[in-house]
Amino acid sequence: MEILTSIAMIVVTMIFIFLCFTIYLTIRIFTRNSINDKEYAPVHATIFALFFHSDDLYDYQTEIARKKLTFRFLSVGKSEIITADPRNVEHMLKTRFDNYSKGDNTRENLADLIGHGIFAADGERWKQQRRLASFEFTTRILRDFSCSVFRRNASKLIGFVKEFGLSGKAFEAQDMLMRYTLDSIFKVGFGVELRCLDGFSKEGEEFMEAFDEGNLATSFRYIDPIWKLKRFLNIGSEYRLKKSIATIDKFVYSLITTKRKELAMEKEIAIREDILSRFLVESEKDPENMNDKYLRDIILSFMIAGKDTTAASLSWFLYMLCKNPLIQEKIVKEIRDVTTSHEKTIDVDGFIESITEEALGQMQYLHATLSETLRLYPPVPVDMRCAENDDILPDGYRVSKGDNLYYIAYAMGRMSYIWGQDAEEFKPERWLKDGIFQPESPSKFISFHAGPRICLGKDFAYRQMKIVSMVLLHFFRFKLADEKTNVHYKRMLTLHIEGGLHLCAIPRTSV
Repeated sequence: MEILTSIAMIVVTMIFIFLCFTIYLTIRIFTRNSINDKEYAPVHATIFALFFHSDDLYDYQTEIARKKLTFRFLSVGKSEIITADPRNVEHMLKTRFDNYSKGDNTRENLADLIGHGIFAADGERWKQQRRLASFEFTTRILRDFSCSVFRRNASKLIGFVKEFGLSGKAFEAQDMLMRYTLDSIFKVGFGVELRCLDGFSKEGEEFMEAFDEGNLATSFRYIDPIWKLKRFLNIGSEYRLKKSIATIDKFVYSLITTKRKELAMEKEIAIREDILSRFLVESEKDPENMNDKYLRDIILSFMIAGKDTTAASLSWFLYMLCKNPLIQEKIVKEIRDVTTSHEKTIDVDGFIESITEEALGQMQYLHATLSETLRLYPPVPVDMRCAENDDILPDGYRVSKGDNLYYIAYAMGRMSYIWGQDAEEFKPERWLKDGIFQPESPSKFISFHAGPRICLGKDFAYRQMKIVSMVLLHFFRFKLADEKTNVHYKRMLTLHIEGGLHLCAIPRTSV
């Protein structure tokens, strides 16, 4: 009886703390926020509305943006400004780049997962990582090394899908692609054969699960007004995040220690091909600032960039091809024309060898279809900057120092004033003129961001997605396991498919 009474007292106390904290936040939200000032973007609601729309957040923001391109949610002592106006995006990311930083809010939200990694860093830390990464991404060594990894792992994908194709059973494509990109980024980024696609790595499995849970819990911080209280009480999403970070750190620090030992033994062959080894060499020049914690943050930033974004994009790509089978067949025809694989029977290894740099460059329709997928399903659906000083946006609205300014790529891809009346149609042809791919302004097609922080791995991402797409589509025709299904996104830092993507693969030719 005494135990039940004690439990009841704890529950009542926690409820009281939550209520007091909520009342405190509400008072702070409605204090000094220029609510009725017409010089500022119109107020739509408070940040509590974002919390209640956590499952359909991006569609919720899209519907608001159809009526007003720039609007506000009131937060504690500041405004959360959301815009779908390309002029504002260019202003923030390019024209006034120095006035818009990642800000304290982003650094605090991402601190546990990626710390001072490039996606959360500003100032000299960002410049240092950007400079080193920029150099690496322009080297032919890394390009050739990465392509060989992408091709080798694509061959493994065929073996994985073949079993399901021959048996007629459905399989979960998003999980398969996550394993593929995880194996690839670990080899390219860190020189490690993780072999998640082979199912042989227990540590890799645990790391992948922990990383996905950490991604989910971290993204929740952006819409949860009481996440700091939950962290203090070690409950809910914050408890799961803390547990995930412990698994992640154990794995990553072990990886760094191993690579340091390999470098100390001066094993020159292959070691210097991967990005981590190159950063480790650089860290020897500045060991105080580039310590193991700093390298850990860099590794996890590359993980988000190299695993989640590419795998999620390929998942949405396959989903849209299943919904649009004629487009799927157009790509297959282009593959056959470019690789001449229709002229003779060709095995998996032979076909992969035919995917040369020249062949990749000729895949104009595939490039357009991938871009159309990224337009409607951007890997990072929303991103944010913080105003360092008062400013006026191109649309005329004021921004106060400390305000957070979000640009919503998911909504922008669906706006008729940007893409025309057919904005919500999946139409690769919009990217083509006389059969040649036509790029759009980064401020309009914001999937790879814009300005000085534009994605360094854009070409690598397209190259990897093309290789995977060509291999899979050459050997298999894909359809949804349940053709009546309409999938939904899972709200994370990156745009995953909720519940996975369940497909059937029908062999096109001998595998």
